[in-house]
Amino acid sequence: MKAESQPPLEQQVFDFIRQHHLLSTNEKLVVAVSGGADSVCLLHILVGLKEKLKIKLHLAHLNHQLRGADSEADADYVSGLARKLGIPATIERRDVKGYQKQERLSPEEAAREVRYHFLTEVAGATGAKRVAVGHTRDDHIETILMHLIRGAGTRGMRGLQPYTEWPSKSGGLLVIRPLLEISHEDIEGYCRQHRLAPRLDASNLSLSPLRNRIRQQLLPLLQSYNPGIAEALLRTGRIAGDDIDFLDRETARLWDKIARQEGDVITLDRKGVDRLPSTLQRYLLRTGAEKLLGSAKDIEMRHIENMMAALGKPAGKRLSLPGGLIFATGYDQYQLTTDMTGLSPFPKLEGEAQLNIPGQTRLPGWRVEATITEPSTIKGKPEDEFTACLDLAKTGDKLTVRPRRRGDRFQPLGLLQPKKLGEFMIDTKIPQAWRQHIPIVCSPEQIVWVVGWRIDDRVKVSQTTKQVLCLNFERG
Repeated sequence: MKAESQPPLEQQVFDFIRQHHLLSTNEKLVVAVSGGADSVCLLHILVGLKEKLKIKLHLAHLNHQLRGADSEADADYVSGLARKLGIPATIERRDVKGYQKQERLSPEEAAREVRYHFLTEVAGATGAKRVAVGHTRDDHIETILMHLIRGAGTRGMRGLQPYTEWPSKSGGLLVIRPLLEISHEDIEGYCRQHRLAPRLDASNLSLSPLRNRIRQQLLPLLQSYNPGIAEALLRTGRIAGDDIDFLDRETARLWDKIARQEGDVITLDRKGVDRLPSTLQRYLLRTGAEKLLGSAKDIEMRHIENMMAALGKPAGKRLSLPGGLIFATGYDQYQLTTDMTGLSPFPKLEGEAQLNIPGQTRLPGWRVEATITEPSTIKGKPEDEFTACLDLAKTGDKLTVRPRRRGDRFQPLGLLQPKKLGEFMIDTKIPQAWRQHIPIVCSPEQIVWVVGWRIDDRVKVSQTTKQVLCLNFERG
């Protein structure tokens, strides 16, 4: 129940708008009005404040065509309300059921997406950059609980915010929530006081949607355990919000040091990521998903944790995530992409390049060092997948580097006969997206090294070797 000392609802909303900088002067604002108590109250208060705020209002109502005659009656009510208040309005209908079937969404998800697409269109047509919606304190509490049930991380525990951006091709729509600190009980009292007679949506009484079950069943049960559960959840949301703000700033500070985006591919420095605390790793991965998808609304905490589990895994590990997003591990990097063709830890190779032997050769994305030495100097010398020691007499000094070609064959170290390079790549589980990027070192007669994997058995160092050719590939 509202305390006697509280200022009128209009003043509370005005103060909230000013505190969170939700509106600028001389701005056009679209107000989403369903016909229910919350949105009708919001519209009525904003009409009363429009001179004080120096804003222009435009009403938007969408008929979802989900409740038959009741949906039509809602639209008629809102139309009449707009005329009574002297507010220009856009009232349209959309086929939410058709969209739900096409996109394979839940009814609630489909309705939300169609509604916000509509609001974005109205904002664009009217020149508005913001839309006000009637989310309340109760909605905020229910959202925190809903995210907790679904297993959301800290970001989900923050609940609803005074403003959020709805992504769109035109650059995004800012959604503001001026009623976020007002209870639904106070809103109903305001509607009675001003004789607004809002519409009642009977679907809110259904126990099918999760939010309705939380409102009607779970919250009353939790209140029987803790009468102050609402304040406890709001406090948790505030703390989570403070933590998220700090982590967002830290992630932004680290981004340019660790991440690089080229088109639809984000590359993360593997060593840099591995050194970070797990909390920042999660936020970097989420930020990458947001940058590629425009929004991380479909990336749940379990998806982030799957990526976390892949950190440190050998090159070639790949995860398929919602929105066509792919996460892959490389030798010295991690990658996030929505484009399979760009998913490779190796730079793209074009044409054929001659190696300087001995000496250094610069290739796009690579630095190749060639040295000639005695067999005794390589005994006990550690090798990695980007270093190869070969018999110079068998390779010669006229070596080139190129991508693979159709029909390539070589004799992998340890085998007694040649095999097709394509079959070797399949057998060794080299991801298909990498194969055309892998450097192939060739002599005039044959392939001598598939860089990163295997040398040819016929050029290996043996007891009769007199001079050793050492090749080292480094990214750079």
